Amino acid sequence: MESISQRSLEREGSAELTSEDRTYRKVILRILPILLFCYMAAYLDRVNIGFAKLDMLNDLQFSNTVYALGASIFFWGYFLFEVPSNLFLHRFGARLWIARIMISWSIVSMGVAFTVPLAKFFHIEPETMFYVLRFLLGICEAGFFPGVILYLNYWFPTHRQSRVMAGFLMAMPISLTLGGILSGWLMESMKGVHGMAGWQWMLIIEGIPSLIMAVVVVTLLVDKIDNAKWLTAAEKHMLKNNLDQDNKSKASSLRDVIFNGRVWLLVAILLTFNTGFYGLAFWMPTIIKSTGISNTLDIGLLTAIPYATAIVAMTLNAWHSNKTGERRWHAAVPAFIGGMGLIGSAFFAHNLPVSIFFLSVSASGLLSLMPIFWTLPGTVLSGVAAAAGIGMINAIGNLSGFTGSMITATAETLTGDMNNGTYVLGGCLLVSCVLILLIPKAMLAKDSKA
Repeated sequence: MESISQRSLEREGSAELTSEDRTYRKVILRILPILLFCYMAAYLDRVNIGFAKLDMLNDLQFSNTVYALGASIFFWGYFLFEVPSNLFLHRFGARLWIARIMISWSIVSMGVAFTVPLAKFFHIEPETMFYVLRFLLGICEAGFFPGVILYLNYWFPTHRQSRVMAGFLMAMPISLTLGGILSGWLMESMKGVHGMAGWQWMLIIEGIPSLIMAVVVVTLLVDKIDNAKWLTAAEKHMLKNNLDQDNKSKASSLRDVIFNGRVWLLVAILLTFNTGFYGLAFWMPTIIKSTGISNTLDIGLLTAIPYATAIVAMTLNAWHSNKTGERRWHAAVPAFIGGMGLIGSAFFAHNLPVSIFFLSVSASGLLSLMPIFWTLPGTVLSGVAAAAGIGMINAIGNLSGFTGSMITATAETLTGDMNNGTYVLGGCLLVSCVLILLIPKAMLAKDSKA
């Protein structure tokens, strides 16, 4: 009798697990595609300035230093408004707040195409107008990425997040892959249309998807589990119960965020690896152009290679991490690989095939690390602490966008070779690897595979 009862309970447990997996699959299919397309639009608007630079600098008579400062000043606006934006999202709901963010950033991103007319209108220098627009773009976009991370924490317990994060963050390499090709094509094919430069048309056209996705968010996204009409009462209860169990013993107050050493360790990790990432994202088109490639479409096609490779690496690393329940080495090893890839790309900078190979290695490491990293804040934070903590981690960590873009420009100014800055970016990723290995095991205990 005991054996029969035990087998019966095992079957019931298996059936219950299948029902739970089915419910989470329903949630993923309902919300993840929307968030993925939103992030693709966001990243297109964030890094297309790297392609615009190829022609914009000559048209506007900007130096590399002006470009680097303009590209990086985005992150100061981002930094100042990140935490407030995430707290507003937590209070007023994701649907309207994410849509507001997307509408405002798309308008400002398009506005960069009209830097000179706007400068004349406001009676300021074009360089100053460029800085103002990039700063405003940072303010407008602040809160989007950590807001989405926070939103996913409202639906998924920690042990289910790596797969979901990988699905969401897949938008980054996809947008960088397709965005490079699209940006290069637009700059070539739209050159001179209605008297405007190709880079102006690129900025305008690539801002449109964000406006479209804002409408989709308002129409289809829901703020919380209770508002999801497509879930049954039993499914809502199960999802909320799993979150309640997962949030036990997590920090839940603002004070716990400020004085939490683990939060500051995550900040340091993000600062170091994002320095490498943004340095790569902002300067890769220029690095490839420096090898002798002049056609912008060809540059776009070549930049697609490292990011397309990264999609495969990112997927496999997240899948294996989720399967094994291991986080530390699945984050540390990609950081090491990313650093060595950047160093290799600089060393072989004048050999295009070898340089593209090492850039592919670096992009694979950098992007494989990201979904693993963004499961970590949810292991120690919940509620308003998660809203503030994730915002703070991302805000301070994204100041690396300033260092990442300025390091290369500074190296070129001091030494005459931008590749010397790439060595520094690679070193930052090696530091990130060491910091990841310092993560306490207790911090990852709740993130084991369930």
